[in-house]
Amino acid sequence: MAMMVKVKGPFGRFRFGIGGGILSAIVVYVIGLRGGTPKVAMQSSTIFFSGVVPSPLRVRSVFTPANPATDRASMATSSGPKWAQKTITLPPQRRGCHLITPKILKEIGQDLSDFNCGLAHVFLQHTSASLTINENYDPDVQADTETFLNRIVPEGNSAPWRHTMEVSPDDMPAHIKSSMFGCQLTIPITKGKLNMGTWQGIWLCEHRDAPTARRVVVTLNGI
Repeated sequence: MAMMVKVKGPFGRFRFGIGGGILSAIVVYVIGLRGGTPKVAMQSSTIFFSGVVPSPLRVRSVFTPANPATDRASMATSSGPKWAQKTITLPPQRRGCHLITPKILKEIGQDLSDFNCGLAHVFLQHTSASLTINENYDPDVQADTETFLNRIVPEGNSAPWRHTMEVSPDDMPAHIKSSMFGCQLTIPITKGKLNMGTWQGIWLCEHRDAPTARRVVVTLNGI
């Protein structure tokens, strides 16, 4: 559909017919010479539109290497972030806190060695156990942590819990303890190793009396 464009500038008024939905910008330049040095000034123009405004143009940006001979080759050969994932089944453990770092490292060690820098995400697929990072040397810390949890989260017939779908009195307390410590950890990877402190270790905290196998999903991401 054709449309009319009226241009008002320093040299008078002009009328242009524009069709096919394409609009050409018209800029009037006034060139003056001062002192022998050419200068370019832009004279603003007023443009009036009548009819239907054409659809906006869509522009696609394209990356152009500064040095096509080398940059494209490096882009093609450079390796991006890597991923690895494994589900680990931990054997049943008695109620309490257990150091599981050696078991985790044994299962993911081969994949872990391929990462120079990255993150390890450790996720526990249960609601009555938890994960935390704490002391890896003195087992008394694990025993004291279990004592602390049992004192602040009561259980038994006198406990005020409404969730009693499972007969065992440790069920609802286990859910609360699980949320206290959480079900996931994120640990940095440096030069093929979990970059934890000297005295840090990964704990599985089992909050149920009946031993149960637990599943942990470990996801590695990095370069």
